Amino acid sequence: MGAAESFRAGPYTGIAPSDATGGLLDVLNVAAVLLDDEGRIDLWSPQAELLFGYTADEALGRYAGRLLVHEEQRETAVGMFAHVMEAGESWAGVFPVRHKDGSTRLVEFRNMRLLDDQGDYYALGLAADQTTLRQVERDLALSNRLVSQSPIGLGVLDTDLRYVSVNPAEERMNGVPAADHVGRHVHEVLPFLDDSFEGTMRKVLVTGVPVLDQYTSGRTHADPDHEHAWSISFHRLEAPNGEVLGVVTSSVDVTERHRAVEEQRRTVLTLQRSLLPHPPPKRPGLAIAARYQPAQKASEIGGDWFDVIPLAGDKTALVVGDVMGSGVNAAANMGQLRTATRTLAGLDLDPAEVLRHLDHITDELEQDTIATCVYAVYDPHTAQCRISLAGHLPPAVLRIDGRRELLDLPTGTPLGVGGNHFHSTTIDLGPGDQLVLYTDGLVERRDTSIDECLAKLLGLLDDPHRSLDETCELLLSTLRHAGDHDDVALLISRVLPSLHRGDN
Repeated sequence: MGAAESFRAGPYTGIAPSDATGGLLDVLNVAAVLLDDEGRIDLWSPQAELLFGYTADEALGRYAGRLLVHEEQRETAVGMFAHVMEAGESWAGVFPVRHKDGSTRLVEFRNMRLLDDQGDYYALGLAADQTTLRQVERDLALSNRLVSQSPIGLGVLDTDLRYVSVNPAEERMNGVPAADHVGRHVHEVLPFLDDSFEGTMRKVLVTGVPVLDQYTSGRTHADPDHEHAWSISFHRLEAPNGEVLGVVTSSVDVTERHRAVEEQRRTVLTLQRSLLPHPPPKRPGLAIAARYQPAQKASEIGGDWFDVIPLAGDKTALVVGDVMGSGVNAAANMGQLRTATRTLAGLDLDPAEVLRHLDHITDELEQDTIATCVYAVYDPHTAQCRISLAGHLPPAVLRIDGRRELLDLPTGTPLGVGGNHFHSTTIDLGPGDQLVLYTDGLVERRDTSIDECLAKLLGLLDDPHRSLDETCELLLSTLRHAGDHDDVALLISRVLPSLHRGDN
């Protein structure tokens, strides 16, 4: 059996060829040519046809020197072939080759002598176009420089989330030498990372969908005495044949921005909380509990507010509102609306009339402010509550006998939209009945319908004897999730059986 037959029917016989590409070898179109000891072509790979232009039928059995080498270089080529065959030493270098179309191509060669099982010698030549090879070399050099000089930290992890490599920027950020990253799990190098990051990377590995600008903070070996913050993005690394090789992380130190955002958050929260009653005042005939819970990010803290306003004749105004937008402007606009509401409440107007005046005031605020609001007035002498909505979600009522419902009230239009479509509705509240007012951040979810969320809210109002503070905590802990993008104002009042009782 000759070398060509050995090659075709050797140890790989019976293994189905893969349809996948061969990565770098395919990019280079590496050709394989096998010559017998006289220089005749005994094997001609498909890549050889692409590189030299001749089909296998045109090349097999022909002298390679006559087919591929110009006459003026033929003596040199024969000499190199003889040296490889006699000395058994490999030869590598660039040689001009004649293409079938008559042009000359500079080709990178590596030639070596082979011995088959019958003692016959053959020469194996591996060849690639020099222009393509040089382009790949330039691309690799450019990629290497881009990675090594990038100010963005880059890390490559395998499918087990163990480091394969990191660039100098990542090395500096983590305070761990590059060599000490390799082979270690991401949490061994960065123990401060939240578990959600591993979950994110595994999701990227499975789906191939990149995740951008995930935020984390902590302390690393690079600066163990100070908190730092990073924005990290993830994308899946794949071979040309689609095989998943791992995940790439791109990290940017955003500590200064983080500190500025935290300062903004403190400013907004200070402003927000300075405008809210803490705790709500005790009122005749009512027990009251309230909560304000900000969004997780300073840029998402909005203008939610609640208020409990004493009125003449032992009456009490209960207010919950939500100014659209976020940040300092939303909080400032909220403060103006809250002040206006307290002023209007002192005029003992009907709730719908209060909202009409607030609508005009909102329309005059800067930056096209829009807000929703629920305004209710409870009279302990009649045990009745007058309520009006301005585009707000309906209040919930929990009766002392356990019945619960969302009040079916005219929704009205948001403040600042215009139209003055506000209506007041009177409801009766008996001793022990509870009125629950809230902003949309308590019940709105991007992945769940509002009807489902409102049904869940009603489901949690299952014990009319539970303390109001416990009910507030139950609603917030159950309906809110980590990382929620909206703040929440919650106000719950219970009708007391006597004007002289005011404990929760």
